[in-house]
Amino acid sequence: MKLFSVVKPGVYTTYQDLGRTGYLKYGVPASGALDRFALQVGNILVGNRRNTAGIEITMQGPELVAEIDSVIAITGADLSPMINGERIPTWKSLTIKKGQILEFGRPKVGVRAYLTVNGGFEAEEYMGSKSVYEPAGLGRKLEAGDELVGHPQHQKTGIGLFHTEIPAYGREVEVRVVKGPHHEKLSPEVLNQFFKTNHEVSPQSNRMGYRLVSNGIKTNHEGDIISDAVPLGGIQLPANGEPIILLADRQTTGGYIRIGTVIGPDLPLIAQVPPGGTIRFKEVSVEEAQEIAIEKERMFRIWERISL
Repeated sequence: MKLFSVVKPGVYTTYQDLGRTGYLKYGVPASGALDRFALQVGNILVGNRRNTAGIEITMQGPELVAEIDSVIAITGADLSPMINGERIPTWKSLTIKKGQILEFGRPKVGVRAYLTVNGGFEAEEYMGSKSVYEPAGLGRKLEAGDELVGHPQHQKTGIGLFHTEIPAYGREVEVRVVKGPHHEKLSPEVLNQFFKTNHEVSPQSNRMGYRLVSNGIKTNHEGDIISDAVPLGGIQLPANGEPIILLADRQTTGGYIRIGTVIGPDLPLIAQVPPGGTIRFKEVSVEEAQEIAIEKERMFRIWERISL
């Protein structure tokens, strides 16, 4: 069933779910939503499973015409979403009626917004995921004239998060890091400087990774190791002292020293920092990281029960 017609596609608008698993050994990136929190919450609000594919919208949103009545939610960045020119709330489910126009205005907070719809979007599936990864030809970004298709079901509206539950996106964020696996190769001075520096997000950042400008970090290594598997959130530290945070479209292996890994619950904050914004790192233990992840999962399950 046709849900929306695409009038304008926006800067970079793609289908994303939580990514494809089990294919890193074949050199295929996992991909998936950069702000996994926002996508999962958006799906919960419209009555979907958390892994259902939504639309990831980067900076400048699309213009979509509703072909039927459906229940939607906009989560993630505040890109000034509007229906027929009137602002609509984010982080809350609502109805868009046939013939109405969904569009976006000036970005206010964050970089990436997510559009979810009750019943989910139909899209080409590759290796168990609808997530687009254009470099390998696994889907493509939206284009003018595309049709968004799905199978909506009855779903109540008006379900949303309390303002205290909404992430505090911003241009300056602090994220938590588990140190390792190569931090022993670095001097205490380099480690101390890394954690005390405000790292600026470079314009060369993308879904593969965020490149950081970290003026003044003097490394004591050549930066290279024997290539090994790289995790989501891994922080590479090349010899030039400019860290790279590896994200959803990252390569499957890498040959740079990794100073640590950003914990999963904090990766959405990174995904929403615009170029020119700053990121600061705080060390936590593996046990602390696990407790934070468990608490986040507990909240998801509470919200799922509430939305039923």
